[in-house]
Amino acid sequence: MELYFIRHAQSANNALWENTGSSDGRHPDPDLTEKGVRQALYLASFLKTPRSTSEKANHTADRHNRYGFGLTHLYCSLMKRAVRTAAIVAQALNMPLYGHADLHENGGVYLDDPERGEPMGQGGLSRTELLTLYPDLILPPSVTETGWWNRPFETEEERIARARRVWAWLLERHAHTEDRVAFFSHAGFYHTFLTTLLGATTPDGAWFTLSNCAITRLDISSDGVWIVYANRVDFLPDALL
Repeated sequence: MELYFIRHAQSANNALWENTGSSDGRHPDPDLTEKGVRQALYLASFLKTPRSTSEKANHTADRHNRYGFGLTHLYCSLMKRAVRTAAIVAQALNMPLYGHADLHENGGVYLDDPERGEPMGQGGLSRTELLTLYPDLILPPSVTETGWWNRPFETEEERIARARRVWAWLLERHAHTEDRVAFFSHAGFYHTFLTTLLGATTPDGAWFTLSNCAITRLDISSDGVWIVYANRVDFLPDALL
């Protein structure tokens, strides 16, 4: 199995931070910016390249996807920025897109309460709202009309437990197959997922970076987990990085 962990394209909150260095005025579930849409279109074009099956293909080159990707499964977070990024890719690849409630960003859907100075959980988009925006999105039964999040801010312990849950789910569904799976998720969860998977304790300030639309590839087999490459953005022009 190959896992491609892909960050969503630039969101309005990303642009806010880039322009101001502050999260003041952040949205609990932002959409993509115009720049983000352009990034997602480049990503879709890159991932659309068919996978070569030639016996003469260079194995090392193939591990760097020089002969394309040939993705077989697309899963996305239920946050608007990730769904929209993934929907652009799914349309280009003419593939079904499955929403996965556990691929969300660390913390969940929240806003900072100015009086209490604490993050307060929000509802998140409802089933009807998600399907109105993305009619082809295949949602899990757990997504209802009350909003897919609708609970308190996620703690560090809950993030780690969720990363373990996602890993177990991935192995149960795709282990010992030739599947090529794409997760459309978030930078914070990427860090939690990798550190949990590796059993790593990172020093204060250490971080696994993942740029907007960047791709990290992990090859998973009975022999172990191989991190083939990380934070790949060579398909984006400089102006969109």
